[in-house]
Amino acid sequence: MHWPILFTLVFLGGTLAAEGLPSERLKWVCKPLASAGFLWTAFDAGAWDSTYGRIILGALVLSWFGDVLLIPLNNKKAFLVGLLAFLGAHFAFAAAFLTLGIAPLWLVSLVPLTAIVFAFHRWLGDRIPAKLAKAVVVYMAVITVMVALSGGAYGHGAPWIIPLGAFIFWLSDLSVALDRFAHYGFGNRLWGLPAYYGAQLLLAWSVGLV
Repeated sequence: MHWPILFTLVFLGGTLAAEGLPSERLKWVCKPLASAGFLWTAFDAGAWDSTYGRIILGALVLSWFGDVLLIPLNNKKAFLVGLLAFLGAHFAFAAAFLTLGIAPLWLVSLVPLTAIVFAFHRWLGDRIPAKLAKAVVVYMAVITVMVALSGGAYGHGAPWIIPLGAFIFWLSDLSVALDRFAHYGFGNRLWGLPAYYGAQLLLAWSVGLV
């Protein structure tokens, strides 16, 4: 196993332990380090060697900031700024996929993805605070387009781990929404956090495959 991936998994375990205890102090130690692990993975895979790799690295840096900002559970301002950091990350991921070329036919995936997101948003309903309502809609739209573009890149010849990573990232963001707005708690984080870090590792690793 590559050391950056092992590093990420070790501190992901610490982050899950911090969520389960719960321990805010342990979370502040482990989560930023777990996220640093996917940055290390991208560097180790040669992120500086291609335009795609450099854009992916920028997206991962924004994700790192988003992770740190989402640590406080009851700070709406930090959550909003974290949401903006992740929004920037998704724009950067989408831009990276565009550099690989897009097969337009694969963009049909927007239809089922949009239908799922629309239904999910309707289900959340009034659980989303009014001040965050527009930001959440924009965020859901951007990440859905990002996933569709990852499929388009695969259809144009990009490696399969790119759409897999993007799709798992999309699923992990649904878990964040469940946690923040529907208060699903630790059981939700128990699958959402591994999904998130798995997605980031796949996207970081992809820079060495294009």
